[in-house]
Amino acid sequence: MREYYDARAPEYDDWYLGRGLFSKRERLGWKRELKALERALASLPWAHTLDVACGTGFLTQHLPGEIVGLDQSEQMLGIARERVPTAGFIAGDAFALPFADGAFERVFTAHFYGHLDQSERALFLAEATRVAPELVVCDAALRPDREREEIQERVLEDGSSWQVYKRFFGAEELAAELGGGEVVFSGDWFVVVRA
Repeated sequence: MREYYDARAPEYDDWYLGRGLFSKRERLGWKRELKALERALASLPWAHTLDVACGTGFLTQHLPGEIVGLDQSEQMLGIARERVPTAGFIAGDAFALPFADGAFERVFTAHFYGHLDQSERALFLAEATRVAPELVVCDAALRPDREREEIQERVLEDGSSWQVYKRFFGAEELAAELGGGEVVFSGDWFVVVRA
């Protein structure tokens, strides 16, 4: 997947901003809900946070506290470093986090958890709870026009095509999978749970 995200890095934010290949997609309420999501993340209590699979830092920039972003893609990290110069960013593996037990107060991840199959989600949860007592997961909401699990074909501006696993969640369902927690945000497009 590193190759896919390296290739997608220059156009990754187009998904959030409705530009490029996403400019003609009709997503009712998207802009309003994205702003509400950003406010919800900004309202979290201040914490020393590890943002796993931080990507371009698009949501990282809204997290309160001292932030370290981790991603496998150097291309993504390059954009994140420019976007959030006050945070630290490192390349690393989400399944073998390069930090000591309890090194952070919070692990945050956005639009990563839903790309993991059930066994990978269990591995990630074990690592996340090893390095921090709190976990905040933001991902795609289950919608009527989507299957709960899909293999999606993702085409980039260069014409390359990639197969990506995607899992969608209801907020309460995600909270239950995380072992309980508070639903921070639940919308048509996004869910956020703090466990």
